[in-house]
Amino acid sequence: MSFRTPLSQARGLGSAKHGVTHWLSERVGAAALVPLVIWGAYSVILLAGLDYDGAVAWVRQPVNATLLILTLAVSFSHMQQGVRVIIEDYVYSHLSKAAALLANLFLCGLAGALAIFSILKVALGGA
Repeated sequence: MSFRTPLSQARGLGSAKHGVTHWLSERVGAAALVPLVIWGAYSVILLAGLDYDGAVAWVRQPVNATLLILTLAVSFSHMQQGVRVIIEDYVYSHLSKAAALLANLFLCGLAGALAIFSILKVALGGA
């Protein structure tokens, strides 16, 4: 039994079968951010009492560096997905939409890569 109208059946309109993947990816990212942000808030409070050398020593601990990188990677991915949905919903011109989606992907990827590179530089002793 089909719930689609005859016109939509004739045009082939309906689910593109990929929206659930995006929706699920956004929700999994948001769920992963909950404990990471709680850990991040605790870390900021802890780091507030340390001087520069103490903060560098803290970042050089493998668990802290790994959790920082994971937090940033998930955060930038989640941000990119959220802005993508906004662009897809509210930008109507195809050319503007394509340009905005590319800019969103590039800027989020660049900012995330720079942030992760900075953490790795400190964690591996380059700073």
